[in-house]
Formats: sequence, structure tokens, C-alpha cells
Amino acid sequence: MQTTIGIDLGTQSLKVIFYDFSKREIVASESASLDLYQNDEGAAEQQAHWWLNALHEALGKVDPAVLKSAVAVGVSGQQHGFVPLSKSGEVLAPVKLWCDTSTVQECAEITQAFGGAERCLKDVGNLVLPGYTASKIRWFSKKSEELYEQMKTILLPHDYLNFYLTGERCMEAGDASGTGFLDIRKRRWSQGMLAAIDPGRDLADCLPPLRQQPDVIGYILAEVAQRTGLPEGIPVSSGGGDNMMGAIGTGNVTPGKVTMSLGTSGTVYAYSDQPVIDPNGEIAAFCSSNGGWLPLLCTMNCTVSTELMRSLLRSDIKEFEARVSSSPRGADGVITLPFFNGERTPNLPRAKACILGLDSHNTRPENLLRSALEGATFALRYGIDQLRELGLEASEILLTGGGSGSATWRQIVADVCKAPVNVLEQDEGASFGAALQALSVLDHGRGMDLRDIASAHLTRNEALCCEPKESSVNFYNDAYRSYQQSVRAITPLYTERQN
Repeated sequence: MQTTIGIDLGTQSLKVIFYDFSKREIVASESASLDLYQNDEGAAEQQAHWWLNALHEALGKVDPAVLKSAVAVGVSGQQHGFVPLSKSGEVLAPVKLWCDTSTVQECAEITQAFGGAERCLKDVGNLVLPGYTASKIRWFSKKSEELYEQMKTILLPHDYLNFYLTGERCMEAGDASGTGFLDIRKRRWSQGMLAAIDPGRDLADCLPPLRQQPDVIGYILAEVAQRTGLPEGIPVSSGGGDNMMGAIGTGNVTPGKVTMSLGTSGTVYAYSDQPVIDPNGEIAAFCSSNGGWLPLLCTMNCTVSTELMRSLLRSDIKEFEARVSSSPRGADGVITLPFFNGERTPNLPRAKACILGLDSHNTRPENLLRSALEGATFALRYGIDQLRELGLEASEILLTGGGSGSATWRQIVADVCKAPVNVLEQDEGASFGAALQALSVLDHGRGMDLRDIASAHLTRNEALCCEPKESSVNFYNDAYRSYQQSVRAITPLYTERQN
């Protein structure tokens, strides 16, 4: 037996899978949970050594024989996190994550220094938003001057795991496009944006080589092999951000498909053969990890919303499904604006969640649960609409993430977005995409690009796929308009606090 490993470093956990590519079978899947530090100022941080501990814990649960079957590794990771390294490879500070909204002021400063939002879109392709890596670097330079001066290398979370496994410092274009300082059209660093972040230092000196295409970046080190049980010297592919690996893991590597991920955050993205720049900056202009582009909308509250409400109402997973299915479409008029962690789209980093429409008749647990689910879906419907406006039609939605396990949620996505929803037998998303990318750099995969590999190794789970229901589509069009009106109504409350 020979396997490729897919590692996915998420926010709440780290997951590893071992894929027997000859038998088309995942032979092991293990995970380890991760802590998260948050405060009222919007900080969201993790220690990098927590990731390594979780990696060791997850691999420690795998049968030694399966560990020894590995012939290549691919790594996926949460995007945007800022990992500053010293010359010796020491991590200099807690890692500020994608969901960190404490750098609103730094975003404004960088945008102004660069020449305004329009110039950001024109020259780089993206706005400077809270959560992106750019503002975290400026924040670090102000808050920890001495440590900042020691910074030799800037990495992203998945890059750091690659560094640990191989000793190699590099970035990959897909993940790097979420930093805010990559010119996504030309796939090269923007010197102007780097100067806007810190005019007194050439940050290009801290940026590692940029990988443009999937390839081997290095090999498992002897000391890592000894600690983990992995075979020494097996290749590690370039990997990528969790969205880029999720695209590979759902077969979204050709135009005409849209992936929707119902995870801690919610994402909607589509493959394009050319750069796609949203003039409003709401759709992120990211690169893909297979040579194209991956325009994407991200919301910061997806299963966050349902999990918080499920915990509040003390509903386990089985009870949650029964309750949301018993509530009528539209949750009897209850509307949840799920901005528990602030929000990226719309750009309201200081926003709070709101529940509207409650009265003496509809204030019931099942309506609160369904409204949280519907609110998270409406937020992602906006991304589907914006992608359509940019010429990227959703002929089908490839659904992934923890929320895709809910039959009610799958049908709501189909109805709200008016598109067929497909779920794959290989439901591991980003970790499976990383395993497939690892396969592509092996001799076994030579001569096959990721399109061929995805086509050969992905199959639909027909029992979980669903079509939109016309009567529900019409109902949800009206409900979605009510949701959008509610968002517009509360926006001044939080934009005034930002300014």
C-alpha cells in the first residue's frame, strides 16, 4: 500500500488523512483540536507550537503501518495568518489569524499610504481588509518594535508547517494572494504595497521564494521522521491555503463550478482562467493553486453561528437537525444577522450579531436555530450573486465543510441559491485537495495535471445531492431581500463605531 498525506491546519482543529490512491480509498483520518485566544478588541491568535503539537497528536493516532505507507505529503492551511520568524527559525510572536479584526486602524493607514482603495484594486487587485496579512505586519511593527527588528522571514500558517517538515522557507501563489501585498495579475510581490506597510524597511527581504505551480518544495527531515513516524525523505508539495486546496478537493479546477464551504467561516469561490477583479472589492481576487485564479467571497461566521446557537439551546447534532427541519421556511419571520465575530463581507469588522423579528409567537428554539442557518446561507448567497455579476455562473454548487452534513442545510443552499447542490464521496475538502496535490508531484502523477487527477479521483455522492425546489426558490428570494434590508438597517450602527 502507498498513500499520500493531506494535512489541513484549520482554526478549530488540525486534520490528517492518508489516501491510498491505487484503491481510491482514505485509509486513515485523524484530527486534534486547537485552542484559540480571542478578546474584546478583536484579537484572534494561536501559538505556532500548538499547531505542531496537534500535528504530532493527530499522527500519533494513525497505525504505524499506515504512517510508513506514505510516499508524499501536501499541506493545507487557514489563510492570512502572520507567522514572523527570526533568522534561526524561531516564531517571534503569537500568530494573528484570519478572523483577527484588531487591525482596522492599520488597514486604513496602509490604504491611505498606498493612495486609496481604488488604487489598491487597480494595482494589486484587492483591498487592504482586516484579516489579511498586510495589516498584521504593520501592527507588529508598532506593538513589538524590538521583535519586529529581529524578523527575518514572513510566513503563512501552511508555510510554517512546510518549514517544520522540510526546513524550507517558501510561499505559494494561491495562499500568498491572501496577504494583500501580492499583485495577483502578475503573481509577484507589490513593492508599492510593501512600502505602504512599512516605508522604513524593505519587507521584500523578509519574503521567501514564491512558488507559482504545484511542485516538490523539500523532503521530510530526519528529525521530523523520528518525531512523527513518517518516512524520512518523502517529498512535500507546495500545498496552499485551505480555500485553494478545497478547490482541488472538490474538483473546482475548471470554469463553470462554484464551491461553497460551510465551515467556521463560509466561503464561495469559482475557478477562472483569467484574473477577476471586483470593482467593489467584495470578491477577493485570489490566485488558485493550479495556475489559474480563484475569485472568492468569505464570511467570518458560518458554522460559528449554528454552533453558538446550538450550544445556547443545548441541542446536539441529531437534535439540531430535527429542530431546524421542524421550523418552517423563513423561521416564522426570525432573521439572524450572524456577525458574531464581526464580518468581512459586508466589511463590518466591529459588527455584532443581531436577531430581528422576534415576537410572542415565533420565539421558539427551532426558529432560532433555523434562522442562524438561513442567515449564514443568505450571507453566502450574496457571494453567488456577485460572482454571477462578474460573469462566473453557478451551474452547480459543490458543497463542502461541516455544515454539508446537514440534509436540511443542503436543501436550503439549493433553494436560496437556485442551483443544484452536489456533494462528493470524498468529503474531506481541503485535506483531500492537499493529498491530491501531493499525488500530482509524484512520478505516479507525472503527465497528469490536477484537472486530470481531480477527475480521476472524485465521485459524486448521489444520495446527498439535491435540486432546488421552485416554490422554495421564490419564497427565499423574498426572504433574502428582507435579510439584505436588515443588513443595510444595522450597518450605520457599526460603521459609526469604526470611524
